[in-house]
Amino acid sequence: MKDLYQKALQYIPGGVNSPARAFRAVKQKPIFIEKGEESYLFDREGKKYIDYCLSFGAIILGHSEKRVCKAIKDAIDKGCGFGLSTENEVVLSQIICKAIPSIEKIRLVNSGAEAVMSTIRLSRGWTKRDKIIKFEGGYHGCVDSLLVSCGSSLTTLGIPTSSGIPEDFLKTTIVLPYNDIHSFRAIIEKYYSEIAAVIIEPVAGNMGVIPASLEFLKVLREETEKYKILLIFDEIITGFRLCFGGFQNIIGIKPDFTCLGKIIGGGLPIGAYGGRKEIMDCLAPDGTCFSAGTFSGNPIVTSAGISVLSILKKEDPYQELTEKTKYLLESCNKSVKINQVGSMFTLFFTEKDVFSLASAKSSDCERFANFFKCLLKEGIYFPPSQFEACFLSTSHSNKDIEKTKKAIKQIL
Repeated sequence: MKDLYQKALQYIPGGVNSPARAFRAVKQKPIFIEKGEESYLFDREGKKYIDYCLSFGAIILGHSEKRVCKAIKDAIDKGCGFGLSTENEVVLSQIICKAIPSIEKIRLVNSGAEAVMSTIRLSRGWTKRDKIIKFEGGYHGCVDSLLVSCGSSLTTLGIPTSSGIPEDFLKTTIVLPYNDIHSFRAIIEKYYSEIAAVIIEPVAGNMGVIPASLEFLKVLREETEKYKILLIFDEIITGFRLCFGGFQNIIGIKPDFTCLGKIIGGGLPIGAYGGRKEIMDCLAPDGTCFSAGTFSGNPIVTSAGISVLSILKKEDPYQELTEKTKYLLESCNKSVKINQVGSMFTLFFTEKDVFSLASAKSSDCERFANFFKCLLKEGIYFPPSQFEACFLSTSHSNKDIEKTKKAIKQIL
């Protein structure tokens, strides 16, 4: 793999096509994967790993799930893409709208970042306001105005924001502490006439699986309704991960918009955003807000998404996944803090609740790096950052869990 990495460095910046894959935070050279089967990854040297990253949460049924692969192969036989509408787009959209009641209409795109970008644009077009509120540690993809205080991707690299973003873009973004009702109310009362939307991950997956408190989310809903500000739930990670629908189904709060991705594409590239009918109808071709993409609603991707969501609806694995995750984490001792929501979890080497990424010390990151390396030697793959969420899939067996529990206990 060293030769392949050196070759990659010649042609690809940093040798990787996404910074998280560089393994810089864990002081390790990246690994190159040959294939995935069920709960396992196999690298180019043939080493086998139990995978708890699962394509950063995009996989829930395991790698190369037979029914999903058949759906993909059947779609490929008909053609890879047409630049025209297909039945699959309609079917997948219908499944999602029925599963998440706040989504009355939906637009399919190609990534979570594209979904967020389009939602922000539509929010500004609808309200005729420019400012957006986001929360510390929330990562909403590579969207210029939101690449500030944004969780694992930049924090892992020690970069507070990205170069190349005009200051005027960042002036439209207000960053507030997560779960801080007082700060939120103070800003809303001062700037409500300038604020188009509030965007939040109801479970912050890129700063350690931290759920927003129910009280906080209720205040967000009440205040945004009061001042005619749009509330956006970024459920790119949590959508269809914690239940058949969004986290909003569990807590009973309806946002104006929802952004989705990951699981709804069955492991293939996808994004989606949807919400109130009267706002969604402002999109072209019916309205003046532009959103388009050559590959949006791709027939192969949508076939994979339909297959995965159909299986999830029929088999309803969510309670079992939650219990398996709880059982796995019993192996951890008091030297780590555990954050868990359903089949999502993170281990922090700290004595504090990490509600601010700034509270994570360099020594905590060093301990995680050592932990990561030890797990890798045992054939267990966690995401290469202590801020990223880990996940379970339905393909993780009792044998996988027991091996992982034993390894974690010994390493700690």
